[in-house]
Amino acid sequence: MKTLKIFVTISVICFGLFAFTKSDQEEWKVPEKYQKMKNPTEASKSNIAIGKSLYSKHCKSCHGKEGLGDGPKADEVDGDLGDFSSAEYQAQSDGALFYKSYFGRKDMPNFEKKIPNEEDMWLVVHYMRTLAE
Repeated sequence: MKTLKIFVTISVICFGLFAFTKSDQEEWKVPEKYQKMKNPTEASKSNIAIGKSLYSKHCKSCHGKEGLGDGPKADEVDGDLGDFSSAEYQAQSDGALFYKSYFGRKDMPNFEKKIPNEEDMWLVVHYMRTLAE
């Protein structure tokens, strides 16, 4: 009987943790305007290099060098940092990636002041596309 109580207690705790984790990771809704946006910048080598430089300065500490969510500050973040090389991530529109990266939410900071020129964030989006290769 004691074993059954322990099993039930562990099951309830596991279920509670699972439910908490699922509710904490609700879908990130991107406004339709951004879903349909196309990247207004060219994916040239020089633009991708600028995007990489900005990514290294502003994103790498959490998202990691290769966008795997394994940067040195990743453990300080509560949410899922994602895997930029995954098919799921890469299937998002450029506008969705721009929106999420520029405006942020929860632990993902807003970059409107740190990167005031929106064009620069579009260059980061070009660089993030290279992480799937």
